Amino acid sequence: MPHQLNIIIGSTRPGRAGPVFAHWLERFAGEHGKFKPVLTDIAAFDLPVLDEPHHPRLGKYEKEHTRAWSKATDAADAFVFVAPEYNYFVAPAIVNAIDYLSREWQYKPAAILSYGGVSGGLRAAQSLKPLLTSVKVMPIPEGVTLPAYQSLLDKDGAFNPTEQVAGSARAMLDELHRWSEALKPLRG
Repeated sequence: MPHQLNIIIGSTRPGRAGPVFAHWLERFAGEHGKFKPVLTDIAAFDLPVLDEPHHPRLGKYEKEHTRAWSKATDAADAFVFVAPEYNYFVAPAIVNAIDYLSREWQYKPAAILSYGGVSGGLRAAQSLKPLLTSVKVMPIPEGVTLPAYQSLLDKDGAFNPTEQVAGSARAMLDELHRWSEALKPLRG
């Protein structure tokens, strides 16, 4: 059975571009064949700034939104964060969503599809990696970067990836699968 890949839409901002890229990646990963891709939109969980009274490592979740987020995250074998760059940093919704949980993240690999202006979200991707390692996620070097992402959208807002983008996504998924297999014994 293919490993479950949660494609996490990291922006909750109205008018966000992340869902367009996440839907494309979901189709691409399905065709790639090594994962069962699952779209996971942080906005759908309506997570306020961390509001659980207990430390996440205890797993004593009192809020329904936390229990739902825990279940969705725990089911994954790997992650791709679709991450915009806000003010030279990763979107606050991603930071908050990661901070909600502990055990559910552990011993799983993650990749990043970043988007933004001239840097393509690289600063966001780099700022996200130390946070991921703190919850025992293995962020891999391979990723997808979309500089000036608006130029990759057609007049109707559909994403038209270049061959370079598709090649980056393919390499990212191949490597993510290797890490998912390697870390599987640690996940139990």
